[in-house]
Amino acid sequence: MDPAEAVLQEKALKFMCSMPRSLWLGCSSLADSMPSLRCLYNPGTGALTAFQNSSEREDCNNGEPPRKIIPEKNSLRQTYNSCARLCLNQETVCLASTAMKTENCVAKRGLDHIAENILSYLDAKSLCAAELVCKEWYRVTSDGMLWKKLIERMVRTDSLWRGLAERRGWGQYLFKNKPPDGNAPPNSFYRALYPKIIQDIETIESNWRCGRHSLQRIHCRSETSKGVYCLQYDDQKIVSGLRDNTIKIWDKNTLECKRILTGHTGSVLCLQYDERVIITGSSDSTVRVWDVNTGEMLNTLIHHCEAVLHLRFNNGMMVTCSKDRSIAVWDMASPTDITLRRVLVGHRAAVNVVDFDDKYIVSASGDRTIKVWNTSTCEFVRTLNGHKRGIACLQYRDRLVVSGSSDNTIRLWDIECGACLRVLEGHEELVRCIRFDNKRIVSGAYDGKIKVWDLVAALDPRAPAGTLCLRTLVEHSGRVFRLQFDEFQIVSSSHDDTILIWDFLNDPAAQAEPPRSPSRTYTYISR
Repeated sequence: MDPAEAVLQEKALKFMCSMPRSLWLGCSSLADSMPSLRCLYNPGTGALTAFQNSSEREDCNNGEPPRKIIPEKNSLRQTYNSCARLCLNQETVCLASTAMKTENCVAKRGLDHIAENILSYLDAKSLCAAELVCKEWYRVTSDGMLWKKLIERMVRTDSLWRGLAERRGWGQYLFKNKPPDGNAPPNSFYRALYPKIIQDIETIESNWRCGRHSLQRIHCRSETSKGVYCLQYDDQKIVSGLRDNTIKIWDKNTLECKRILTGHTGSVLCLQYDERVIITGSSDSTVRVWDVNTGEMLNTLIHHCEAVLHLRFNNGMMVTCSKDRSIAVWDMASPTDITLRRVLVGHRAAVNVVDFDDKYIVSASGDRTIKVWNTSTCEFVRTLNGHKRGIACLQYRDRLVVSGSSDNTIRLWDIECGACLRVLEGHEELVRCIRFDNKRIVSGAYDGKIKVWDLVAALDPRAPAGTLCLRTLVEHSGRVFRLQFDEFQIVSSSHDDTILIWDFLNDPAAQAEPPRSPSRTYTYISR
C-alpha cells in the first residue's frame, strides 16, 4: 500500500475514534447528529468522502468535490475491516450508521449487508443497545438475524456453549438456513433464547460452587479383585480399566456394559483411546492396542520389564512409563506399526505419570521430582523440585503443570522457569489423580474425596489459601483412582469398584417443584 494511502486510512480511523458517544447513542436520526464527521459514498470516484462541517457540505453541493479521506480501491471494505479489527463498539456503530444512512448513494442491499456484518461483531449488551437506537437499526438487527449469529459465534469459540447446544437441543437451529423440521425460527426466537442460555451457564457455575449435582453410579461387579484403576469417556461411552485384568466399555446413557476386552494377564493400570484405537498398559508389563469399534486386539508391545503405569499418545507419537524407572518414546505409523524411538532414563524410582505436547515431555516419579524433556530431541531440559514425597499424578498444558503427591499436596508449576506457583493443601492422604481446565482443578485422593479448586484464584498470589477449595465431594467409599471432567460433569473411579457420574447441569433438587429434599443424601464438606 502506498504510504500516503496508509496515512489517509489512519486519519479516517482517528476521525471515527474521536466521535463522542452522545452523537450516536439513542438518536433517532443519527446521520443528522454527526456534524463532526459525514461519510458519503461518491459513485463517480468510488471513494468514501468526509465533510468536517455543514459549509463544506454546501460547497460539495455546488459542484466542488469533497475532500477524500480513504483511497477509492475497496474503500468500503477496507474501512469495514479496519473497524472490525478495532473491536471498539463506538467506532463499529458509527460506521454501521454511516452505511445505513447513505442508501441514496449506494444500493440499499449492499449497505445493509455491510451494516449487518459490522454489527455482528457486537456483544449481547451492545446489540441490545443498538436495537434501541432507531427503527432502522432494529430492522437491520432483525433482518440480519444478528442474535442467531451471536449465538453461533459463541458456540464456535466456547466449549461450554457448544456442549449446551448439544444437551439442550437448540444446536439444531444453528449453522443452517433451514432446520430439520423445515421451519426457520425468526430473530425473536434467538433473542429470547440468548438469556435462557445465560441462565443455564449461571446455573452450572453455581452448581459447581455449591456442589449441587445429580449422581449416577455404575457397579462394575468384578468377579475377582475389585477396583477401577483408569477411565476415559465421551458422550457415548465410558472405557474403564479394571484390577481384574479386563477393559470394560459402558454405554454412557444406559450405563450398561457393552463389551469386555480380555488379553492382559495383569491389572489394567492406564488407558487412552481415540476414534480408531484403545491403548492400554498393564501390570503384566505390556502395552496392548485394540480396535475401538470391534474390540479386536491389534498389537502387543513388549519393552518394559515391570508394570506400565501410565501412557499418552497423540499425532503419531506415544510415551509410556513404568515401574522399571524408564520412559519409552514410540513412533506410531499405524496401530500395527509402532516402533521404539528412544528410552529416557533419569528418574531414581518408578515413573508414575507422563504427559507431553509438541514442545515438552513431562514425567513424575516416586523420587519426588518432575523432569522435563524436549519432545523433538528427547534431551533432558530441567527438574522441578518441591514435593516432599513421591508424585502420583500430573497434567501439563501450555506453561502450566499441576501435580499431586503422597505428601498430600497439589503443586502448580511454571514449566519454563521451573518455579512453583502455588501449593494447595486439603487432602488427608495421597493425591492420586488430578485434572484441570481453564477454570478449575479437580483432584481425587486416597482419602476417598474429590476436591474442586478455583484455578484462576490459585494462580493469583494475592488470593488467600482458604478460598481456593470450592467444594469437597464425598461419595466413594474407597480410594479415588482416576477422574476426568468437563464443563458439565465429573466421571470418577475408585477402589470401591464403582464409576460415578457427577452431573452439574441437571440437578434434580433444583428442578423439583416445589423445592424439597432429594430422595438421597449428599454429603458436602468445605474447607
